[in-house]
Amino acid sequence: MNEYLGQEIPKLGFGFMRLPKLEDGSNDMPQVKEMVDLFMNSGMYYFDTAWIYDGGNSERAIKEALVDRYPRDKFYLATKLQAGSAVLSEEQAKSEFTDSLERTGAGYFDFYLLHAIGPDNYEKYERFHLFEFVQQKKAEGLIKHIGFSFHGNQELLETILEKHPEMEFVQLQINYADWESDNVQSRKVMETAQKYGKGIIIMEPVKGGMLANPPKVAADLLKAADANASYASWAIRFAASQDNIITVLSGMSTLSQVEDNVSYMKDFQPLSEEEMKVVHQARLEIENIPRIACTACKYCVAGCPQKINIPGIFAAHNRSLVWGDEKTAENSYKNITKDAGKASDCIACGQCEMECPQHLNIIELLQECANKYE
Repeated sequence: MNEYLGQEIPKLGFGFMRLPKLEDGSNDMPQVKEMVDLFMNSGMYYFDTAWIYDGGNSERAIKEALVDRYPRDKFYLATKLQAGSAVLSEEQAKSEFTDSLERTGAGYFDFYLLHAIGPDNYEKYERFHLFEFVQQKKAEGLIKHIGFSFHGNQELLETILEKHPEMEFVQLQINYADWESDNVQSRKVMETAQKYGKGIIIMEPVKGGMLANPPKVAADLLKAADANASYASWAIRFAASQDNIITVLSGMSTLSQVEDNVSYMKDFQPLSEEEMKVVHQARLEIENIPRIACTACKYCVAGCPQKINIPGIFAAHNRSLVWGDEKTAENSYKNITKDAGKASDCIACGQCEMECPQHLNIIELLQECANKYE
């Protein structure tokens, strides 16, 4: 347990975003209820969801598995408001709050987040007065604590925290693989939140499940250090060992994952100095795996006559090169090229290579991606 704003909060939170499914695609509610019961009986009671995950089904699942079955004062519930591309008006954005209350039947939310704020949408949250909106709902007693989840760089986070000191917490992507990443900036954004004295909720501690099955070079190091510890336990304990942490979210999909997570988080012990060294060595081994050294600066994109999302394509391919995650790489490539140029559309004009600060052989690499994904 740890204390946050005078409340005791478990170091492990249950993310309702990767629930087990039946063959027809609906949530496997008997299994979900079993998972919730095991989690609650282990002394864990922080739950996180969002309508955007699956059109509200996860919020309905929270109602059926948790809200309808446990006293309201025995758990903490978090959900989110997302002003995504499909949200066209301030009124539509604000209606999400009422809709979430109805779907969950929760009466109020312990933690409420402005969701997935980043460089492409921050202005929209300001223009729709959503920071003021959540303050109003808190004043009405319908929200206990307000914050936001964040997908951007250190500079943008600093801008938001300077402008909105009323935000009590930040939800950040923190995992050891992205600790020094140029894109995710796990360490930098965490240190920025700490600088402003904000509580931190950690998302993606296992990097979307990838650190539950890390590349062999990292897996061998972790297994040599502790043959009995799951790979996921190293990732989650690393995240939970940082300062100012409210809780660490794990998007659990099976009963066995709940069992594994609560086994080492029920009586949480931070990583020792030696264990921390092992994790950082595993990170270095992952970073040394050959990949396309694209930093996603996007200098190559502006002048591309074929409108090819070169950084996006390279990021998809790196999922395959580094993590061996072929399925995600293929799906990402399809999504990236759905409304933009494909790798094979490259006409080898060379504009991108002239702009690339990393001096990548972009034309050759695009051909490699075309051969693999088309």
